[in-house]
Amino acid sequence: RFIAKPCAITLGIQDSGAHRAQPNAILEKVFTSITKSPDGKRLEGLSKQLDWDVRKIQRWFRHRRNQDKPTTLTKFCESMWRFTFYLSIFFYGIRFLWTAPWFWDTRQCWYNYPFQPLTSRLYYYYILELAFYWSLMFSQFTDIKRKDFLIMFVHHLATIGLITFSYMNNMVRVGTLVLCLHDASDFLLEAAKLANYAKYQRVCDAFFMLFGVVFIVTRLGIYPFWILNTTLFESWELIGPYPSWWLFNGLLVTLQVLHIIWSYLIIRTASKALVRGKVSKDDRSDVESSSEEEDVTSNNSTKGVLSTSSNGSNRLNGHVAGGQWTGE
Repeated sequence: RFIAKPCAITLGIQDSGAHRAQPNAILEKVFTSITKSPDGKRLEGLSKQLDWDVRKIQRWFRHRRNQDKPTTLTKFCESMWRFTFYLSIFFYGIRFLWTAPWFWDTRQCWYNYPFQPLTSRLYYYYILELAFYWSLMFSQFTDIKRKDFLIMFVHHLATIGLITFSYMNNMVRVGTLVLCLHDASDFLLEAAKLANYAKYQRVCDAFFMLFGVVFIVTRLGIYPFWILNTTLFESWELIGPYPSWWLFNGLLVTLQVLHIIWSYLIIRTASKALVRGKVSKDDRSDVESSSEEEDVTSNNSTKGVLSTSSNGSNRLNGHVAGGQWTGE
């Protein structure tokens, strides 16, 4: 309210929503009581009842659905909050772990386990991360529902389970490595979204490409060969097959599966932008454009990695357009 909103206004982002649908009591009743996306049979019935063209009715429902979605200003403020948190917690983690012996030698995570001291800095790091992921868990149900809702839900469950489980079992050393690794790319994603909302397309594309590189290197390279290596093999060697070994590593492997899925989406998006010079629409996005936009853009290419349409909604990625993106 006091920081993000003034920044957005300075960048020229207006607090204006989507085009409002023409008031119509019959269509409003259908929209609120029956369905928000009527099928062909219902559209024909409404067309006869109102003496409207079917395409006009489809346009009305499209406008009505978009009418309830958050404005670009609201999405900018949310992304700026997340950017601030991710950046702050990442640098806090790096500063804390830089002097930690297990950051340079992962075998230190298991020496003298479980009799390892819990320092105040380590405690606050864990509590802040846990609180933030709980907030993401709850806010996911109030945000616009997208095609990767289930994937994000599983991700949040696995993350909260890992943070809680590792804290209860005093596996906080390896837990800090996992947290810091995941925070390394998240602030770049939010930075790309901020640039997209402000319509700085080249800056947005640059941040997205940088995010993609960091994400793939950390999640498909460092995570399996550094984190999973120490939890699967080094822990087995140093402390043996402890009772919770299977659950702990099962959650970590679940995260790796999600990393592979998201990396595929990121690579496909980037390859479309580089090879074809355009990106059509992200497969996970449920954000709609108006029919007028469809008429205008049907014969034109959408350029850039994250191109913004005339009404400010993103045509590549549902996360950017509606407050969530193809990452975590």
